[in-house]
Amino acid sequence: MIQRDMAESVDRLAEDVRAWRNASAPDSGDDLPRLERAMGWTPDWSASAVAERQSMLAALADRHAALDVSTADVATRVDAAIVGCVLARSRWELDVLRAWQRNPAFYLDQALGGIYQLLLPPPPVDAERIAAVVCHLGGVAGVLAGARVNLAGHLVDPFVRPALLACNRAATALPSAMRALAAQVPARSAEALPAASSAAVAAIAKFADWLRTEPSQGSRPTAIGADGLAQFFYDVALIPYSVDELRAIARAEFDRASFASAVGGLRPSNAGSGTLLPDLAAQIARQGCDERGLRRTLAKLGVLELPADLRHYAFAPMPDYLVPLTWLGVAHHLGGPSRPDDDAIRWVRPPATGLPYFERAKALDPRTGILHEGVHAWQAALGWRHPRPARRTFVDSTPNEGIAFHFETLALELGLLEDSPASVEFLQSSQRLRALRVEVDIALALGEADIDDAAALLVERGGLDADSAMQEATLFASNPGQGMSYLVGHLQVLDLLAGDGGTELALFYNRLLQEGNVPLALQQWELLGDRRPLDDVARLRAEALG
Repeated sequence: MIQRDMAESVDRLAEDVRAWRNASAPDSGDDLPRLERAMGWTPDWSASAVAERQSMLAALADRHAALDVSTADVATRVDAAIVGCVLARSRWELDVLRAWQRNPAFYLDQALGGIYQLLLPPPPVDAERIAAVVCHLGGVAGVLAGARVNLAGHLVDPFVRPALLACNRAATALPSAMRALAAQVPARSAEALPAASSAAVAAIAKFADWLRTEPSQGSRPTAIGADGLAQFFYDVALIPYSVDELRAIARAEFDRASFASAVGGLRPSNAGSGTLLPDLAAQIARQGCDERGLRRTLAKLGVLELPADLRHYAFAPMPDYLVPLTWLGVAHHLGGPSRPDDDAIRWVRPPATGLPYFERAKALDPRTGILHEGVHAWQAALGWRHPRPARRTFVDSTPNEGIAFHFETLALELGLLEDSPASVEFLQSSQRLRALRVEVDIALALGEADIDDAAALLVERGGLDADSAMQEATLFASNPGQGMSYLVGHLQVLDLLAGDGGTELALFYNRLLQEGNVPLALQQWELLGDRRPLDDVARLRAEALG
């Protein structure tokens, strides 16, 4: 009875925290942290709304601190720890990152991100969605008015340039997207779009004018510093490495991946750069076959056996109204827990040589997308089915991105892409890029590099095109920890796999995906009874923060 009461208390708190985050967490351009908002929800980042967030966070943290799970079973203690990580992330966002106070681009994401996310689900766009889009457009002026109050006296100069770029993009992209949307819905539903779009563009222009004249705080203060980074490592993501250890590992991994790529290119069988699929129809048809084929192959090899009724990951032609807005985020409709059986959709454009780094790889071989975003889609859907509420949704990118990156590496080890040497080369170059992201992420967080430095490094050593590199550098500067999540998570998966060597691979990987939202140090404790990663986290936190 006592054990059950403890578990129920943790479950209630987990549900309350999830509901609060769904209503109050910031919008993200990344696919994994996106939240399933209620249809009538609108963003509010006014000073009073920020204060209300801080007050609610304190109340939820008090409830968490009052939980006594010391005699509970390990699963319940893990659930309580997960809730603690979510609350730590909220505190870190509000008090350490302080994007709401320092970063004007944050407000473009909040003002427009909800519109983009309303348009990501597949058409047709019904009257309810159109009404929600109009409501969001009408709220842009209020969001940006609150931004001017919160940012005054706190602006960080390197964040101003991306914000002005976003304002310039929005001035043409938003009306273009709304015109394309209006052309695809009944006239009666679309009649409010032009005026709402014009009002939103005018509000954005006013915000841009303010940014050009408002004093900022100098040229390099995007960094959160060593203490802020330590709080992310040891309170939010439960990363069992020091910064120096992680840098050394990442540099060694960069060298290894560079060697593998260089040597792989010398094989006679690897001659040629690969050919893009001929058109969008061929790309979509190929992806559908490949996604089902990979699922069958992984099951046949005894690596992963997904439930027969688990939803799929599919390519689809990008709607005209989304094309102007893709700068707002990843064009991947991951879906949400209210519709867990709906396929995840990756919106794609016709194959072309000028596509950005990751899009071009998908046009060359859709399996490169399936082995990463497809794994996200499978993992998210399995997570939504989890019987324990604390484990159903995103906590931090490290386990999710680490698992997807691990599956790319697993595919190379299994030789699943040997029929496409260019695809092998892409995954090897991605390994190099993910290692380099660790260095970039840490350097930005500690103030050792600025956004321009980071972008130049990603072009020179990471192989990215200039636009993708600048987008990544800006993302990592404003969201420290995301860039390193791929390699860090993969390393922890390897540690977990090595410790669980007696388990059949299919059981291991099925469990890994189902538990894919759980920080991997907690998985290691629950699965193996091994607290060493958690002990390392505690020791390193004490050393870094006292």
